[in-house]
Amino acid sequence: MFMRLIRTIKGNKPQPLQDWQAMFAQWAKDAPEGPLKRYYEAGTVALDTKLKDTPLLALDLETTGLNSKTDEIISLGSVPMDHRIVRCNGAQYWMAKPKGTLNAESVTIHEITHSELAEAPPLHRILNEILNTLSGKVVVVHCVSIEREFLLEAALNVYGFPLYFPVLDTMDIERLALSKTPWWKRIIARRPSLRLDACRQRYHLPRYKAHHALTDALSSAELLQAQISYHLDPEVNISDYWL
Repeated sequence: MFMRLIRTIKGNKPQPLQDWQAMFAQWAKDAPEGPLKRYYEAGTVALDTKLKDTPLLALDLETTGLNSKTDEIISLGSVPMDHRIVRCNGAQYWMAKPKGTLNAESVTIHEITHSELAEAPPLHRILNEILNTLSGKVVVVHCVSIEREFLLEAALNVYGFPLYFPVLDTMDIERLALSKTPWWKRIIARRPSLRLDACRQRYHLPRYKAHHALTDALSSAELLQAQISYHLDPEVNISDYWL
């Protein structure tokens, strides 16, 4: 089973469970009054919630660079889902005007220009709405460090307190699934890519244009559903899979 695989990769012994519900309760006490405190007070799913019963939210964001300390979020996309259904009618997309200027390298990747962001609100004006969207959900991302670190820094800047949320990381799931490949195949095969599109191709999913926050959120949602069908057990507790 996938949870045994996780324990094997991490050292042949069970890992301590991340009790996000208990952590939210503590952060609700510590957070300053306001939207972030209300987010934590709303809580999150319990450890023994089955994957199939877990409310999920696929999330992606585009930034001015990869350093969460110095770069900024300029767009976010989200799509609500569960283990079987992607609810595109609930999709949301935001653009945020950065304080600094866009650099040519990042524009080449996400293709968002200064003119497109000219009328966009600054991130602090839409962060409350984003919190409402995240509330009560386990977040689905492809590469947890990007979304978690950038939103943590955004919350610190706006509220003076960090934002945390439970995550299913499709990149990490794929990495662990690939580790089940027999050792001799891993030796002779080229190292497989963990990029979002490359992961999707292994499940014969359609190809989308990359680096648009809403499209990439949808791509991550579809990838997770494919991974569930091959590698994860919907009857297993979400605490065996989340980060």
